[in-house]
Amino acid sequence: MEFQHKSVLLGETIDALKIKSDGVYLDGTLGGGGHAYAVCTRLSDKGHFIGIDQDADAIAAAGKRLAEFQDKVTIIRNNYCNAGQALAELGISKVDGIVLDLGVSSYQLDTVERGFTYSHNSQLDMRMDQQQTLTARDIVNNYSEQELYRVIKEYGEEQFAKNIAKHIVAARQNQPIETTFELNELIKAAIPAKMRATGGHPSKRTFQAIRIECNHELDVLKESLEHMVQMLNPQGRLCIITFHSLEDRIVKNFFRKMENPCICPPEFPVCICGKVSVGKAVPRKAILPSKEEQEENPRSKSAKLRVFEKY
Repeated sequence: MEFQHKSVLLGETIDALKIKSDGVYLDGTLGGGGHAYAVCTRLSDKGHFIGIDQDADAIAAAGKRLAEFQDKVTIIRNNYCNAGQALAELGISKVDGIVLDLGVSSYQLDTVERGFTYSHNSQLDMRMDQQQTLTARDIVNNYSEQELYRVIKEYGEEQFAKNIAKHIVAARQNQPIETTFELNELIKAAIPAKMRATGGHPSKRTFQAIRIECNHELDVLKESLEHMVQMLNPQGRLCIITFHSLEDRIVKNFFRKMENPCICPPEFPVCICGKVSVGKAVPRKAILPSKEEQEENPRSKSAKLRVFEKY
């Protein structure tokens, strides 16, 4: 299957980056190279683009797509949390713009054997980096009931998390849970019938939760944001596209903290903590996909773009 992924909020992201033709730009979630291609077409021979992804299929696809730009492009297989070190090895300390598209690619969702989706039956996998050892199967079969409850409740915001965890643990006493459809049936049995009738597929939230846990997605995001801002040149911009409320909340709160980092008690007449603003969110609110994009690409409906400009 060819690596295909429709880049969400493409025009909005490219506009927000305010690309300088001789600038250096980083895409920490390269995917199929959609955002990357649009950036590269705007760079002169003095400009440079670095793409990072942990998925070997994405690296191969983006390499083909960006081949025409030759020496302007460097592609690295890694996790974006290691971007600073990866750039240092290239002799680069600062960049003019960074893109993070935190969505799972259409390719990953639609490639049945990757085990990301509840819509097809396959082995439980869900690894974005297939070099890592932890899989969704390990989580489902080895986590304690309490750990499963925490993951499903916290990362899936699933109201029936306790019951789902209980059903999983009871079922695996007889035999291991191996496939997406086996997990589907357990989730379905744990949710009351009248609740299953509304709100989309009953497995959606639990699968999201297990995927986030498997790939440490929120931990990686939290640990990386400050480094990303530090890597920006003055007036450089960080553009982050999120697809669920947990990610968006982390990004929104981090941008607020960077803009207004003072920790002095509100009753203090002047700031004495010495923490100064490093930039601002531009615009203040998240940028949403147009109605046309949502109709054309239903997977874009939950997307939000937030942009931070460094002073």
